[in-house]
Amino acid sequence: MHKMDHNNNKLSLRNMNKILIIEDELTVRNNIVRILKAEKYNPISAENGNIGLKMAQEYLPDVIICDIMMPEMDGYEVLTKLQENHQTKLIPFIFLTALAERTDYRKGVELGADDYLVKPFDADELLKAVRIKLKKKDLLQENLKELYHKLENFKNFMETKDGMIDNFNQEMRRPLGNIKLALEMLEKESNPELKQRYVGILRHEFEREINLLNQISELKQLLTPDNIHLLSQFNMLKF
Repeated sequence: MHKMDHNNNKLSLRNMNKILIIEDELTVRNNIVRILKAEKYNPISAENGNIGLKMAQEYLPDVIICDIMMPEMDGYEVLTKLQENHQTKLIPFIFLTALAERTDYRKGVELGADDYLVKPFDADELLKAVRIKLKKKDLLQENLKELYHKLENFKNFMETKDGMIDNFNQEMRRPLGNIKLALEMLEKESNPELKQRYVGILRHEFEREINLLNQISELKQLLTPDNIHLLSQFNMLKF
């Protein structure tokens, strides 16, 4: 039995979708490799589950096609171990099997398989399954990128919001301190002119406090993750 095309695998083009085939039957394995190469995919292959698991962890393929009934480590165990690794758990996984029983299909799905091809299958079935899995993988990556972008924006939003709230908190304490001081002086003062002066201070600081509260109300409507991201791009947020 042919061990595996390990050296040839390393020469494969990196810009092509990498498909790992784990299959102990040489004829089936070579046939799948031939079909995938004809469609400009980059197939890499392994003759059993142990080798296939190591190759999956090393190469992180775009799709894995794996037989179920294999010596040393069957396909179920390969999938289970891949699911335990955060780097490989999301790789689309297609089972190959000569067993057509519904119980086998259900077990594969429960373990996390994405699809199930029953031998013998033709080239169109195989390629359709691979294309669908690659499309779903690309969609998942796009969704993850969008989620990461949103999380980054939200993180920036929260940091900016906290900074602005702290800034407003400090600004609001100043007029409150001045109001407290003016009230204390007003209580002690008997001179009418000085009393009037303290009243003026109170009125000024009161208006300043109301203005800050109005700004906070307006800021509440402005502070959205999208606005924060836009304002930060133009360096319009400074503390």
